[in-house]
Amino acid sequence: MTENKRLAVLVDADNVSSKWTAAIFKEIATLGDATVRRIYGNFAADSLSSWRDTLLEYALIPHHQPAYTKRKNSSDIALVIDAMDILHSDRVDGFVLVSSDSDFTRLASRIREEGLDVIGIGKQKTPESLRKACKRFIFLENLEETSGPSSAASSASAKGSPPKETNKTESRKMQPPSKIIPLVMEILRTMEEDWVTVGLIGSHLYQAKPDFDPRTYGCTKLTDLLDKTGAFEVNRTPPARIQLKSGRN
Repeated sequence: MTENKRLAVLVDADNVSSKWTAAIFKEIATLGDATVRRIYGNFAADSLSSWRDTLLEYALIPHHQPAYTKRKNSSDIALVIDAMDILHSDRVDGFVLVSSDSDFTRLASRIREEGLDVIGIGKQKTPESLRKACKRFIFLENLEETSGPSSAASSASAKGSPPKETNKTESRKMQPPSKIIPLVMEILRTMEEDWVTVGLIGSHLYQAKPDFDPRTYGCTKLTDLLDKTGAFEVNRTPPARIQLKSGRN
């Protein structure tokens, strides 16, 4: 996606903590323009009280959904209805669904059937069904280290109250770089060239694994990750390219 893409950002507040907001919108800014910003939840509940200040800070339009009946999530239904309305309005080029709830799997698939991209943002525990339904899925845990304090936290600090600490390593499960070797080798076998551009490798990786992200393996760039595996020769001269090291098959 490019930066001029118009994106509809729909946040499941019942499923995502407000502490992620800064990191989420910083990531979204690299994907496109968040022209629609809506958030869904029962904002009368104490569990969502932290979202109240965040709504104004990030221009999120709240859609309050009281819990009329136990075990019935009216917020999810409201999000789906709005998503379909937005989809058929032709106002956006893609969607960002911020949730780890597999109930949105069919929604993601339906949007993609109309030819629009769907980017998912959620925890690593997100069921595979939702991750694969999205064109790309970004783990919240990979965003923690780049997130800064919100204005609410800065305000609290200015008043002499220490901001709440965020655990930078909360629930983050780092994967060893060697884990991607078989998948990259499989991609290389389909190529006729000895040297393959890193950009092309990346395209194939995202198609095969929508939740692929070099940050999951402790690297900020795919080139660094491929080099770190020790299985590939890496030529960093633009455009960066790789080939399988001799002795591997």
